[in-house]
Amino acid sequence: MKPVRFYIASMIILTLCVINTLSAQYAPPAGQPGTTAIHADSNVFIGWASDCVIERGPVDISNPQLGDASYGSVENATGKADNGVISLGDGGIATLTFETPLANGDGWDFAVFENSFSDSFLELAFVEVSSNGTDFFRFESVSLTDETLQVGTFDTTDARNIYNLAGKYRAFYGTPFDLSQLEGSTGLDINNIVSIRIIDVVGSIDADFATYDSEGRIINDPWPTPFESSGFDLDAIGVIYNRDNTNITEIVKNQRGMIYPNPASGFFRLNANMDVEKVTLSTLNGTLVKEYNYSSTDVFDLNSIKKGFYIVMVQTKDKVITDILIVH
Repeated sequence: MKPVRFYIASMIILTLCVINTLSAQYAPPAGQPGTTAIHADSNVFIGWASDCVIERGPVDISNPQLGDASYGSVENATGKADNGVISLGDGGIATLTFETPLANGDGWDFAVFENSFSDSFLELAFVEVSSNGTDFFRFESVSLTDETLQVGTFDTTDARNIYNLAGKYRAFYGTPFDLSQLEGSTGLDINNIVSIRIIDVVGSIDADFATYDSEGRIINDPWPTPFESSGFDLDAIGVIYNRDNTNITEIVKNQRGMIYPNPASGFFRLNANMDVEKVTLSTLNGTLVKEYNYSSTDVFDLNSIKKGFYIVMVQTKDKVITDILIVH
């Protein structure tokens, strides 16, 4: 008969395993079942970033006298992922542009590549997009890495604790992002993304320097990294969907007369024979109110919609058209 302490030890180990499984709830590293990593050679990529502007950060934000990161050049961040990188430093920013604006397709729309040498040495970054080159919108992110013990300069991180942060995967494997997650953001057209911004996560758990995920948790990654290659090392951004392969060639805003009746009460219809793929109703500040399943005979129900002003967006095979609807 095994001693009692054997069973106690077994239960402790089992409990720790369960806790670890519950806390590590996102996609695993590249090559493992359930991963979202996409290899640079994948045929899903139809293009790559064409230009890059860099604002370098310090190699150690707590000791600015050491200077800024200096490894690599902007050319390393354009074109296909090839393990040639530019290092951003603590809090550094890279803004990338594209020959053809990105658009929201079916599933992932682009992927960001870093150059980690392993599945667990992960230097992270926020990802933001813009449809006018000025106003940027950040993807919501989650980091479940413990906040109480600093991940050291060469320590490791579990990719399963990370969501929607660039740098989740090792070199040649991109972290993908889906523009539909930002649908309804005021001032953002997810079918006309002209710029993507990558912002290094300062991995310090010191409140004076820390950065936070979308739920207010400190993001803990290897820090400090007081080298010329400090911070996030940007290799490339691969395009999966843009205005070419989604066939969105035109965006028509405030197309008066597209909707009737207008003002409307109870329902509205479309005043044109269009090959419609999707119809949405949003508030003037961009919050999605309703998405309609469309057929050529549809009447778009407004019975549950409060009185006020709304944006109707109609997406066809080759354009996006919007109009203002008054509900009374």
